[in-house]
Amino acid sequence: MSEPRQVNQAYQSQLQRNWWLKHGYYQRYMLREATVLPLLFFCGCLLTGLYSLQHSEQSWLNWLAFMATPWVIGLNLLTFLASLFHAKTFFELFPRVLPILPAPLMIAGQWLGTLSVTLLLALLLGGVL
Repeated sequence: MSEPRQVNQAYQSQLQRNWWLKHGYYQRYMLREATVLPLLFFCGCLLTGLYSLQHSEQSWLNWLAFMATPWVIGLNLLTFLASLFHAKTFFELFPRVLPILPAPLMIAGQWLGTLSVTLLLALLLGGVL
C-alpha cells in the first residue's frame, strides 16, 4: 500500500505576472478592459461639473476653465477614442452571443443605432452640428 501524499502544500501558480503580454488576443482583451480608466476620469469631470453648477456661478466658471485646459481636452479625446474602441469590440462580439442575423448586418445596425442616437441627442441638446 502506498503512503498518502501530503495535502497541506500551498498551490503555486505556474504563470508569470506578465503572461498576457505574450499573446495578442489577451493584450487586446486587457486594452479593452482598460478603457474603463479614461471613462472614470470623464465621469468624475461630469460629476464635478454638476456639483459646481449647483453651488455658485464662480464655481461653474472655474469648472469650465478647468475643462478648457489642454490636458483635460486631451484626456477627453482619449476617452472618446477608448469608447469607440470599446464599442467596436462589443459590436463584434455581440453576434457571437446572440446570432439572430448575419454578423456584418448586426454590426452595421449597431453602428447605425449609435450614430442615430448621437445625432438625435446633438439636435435635442442645442443643435451642436
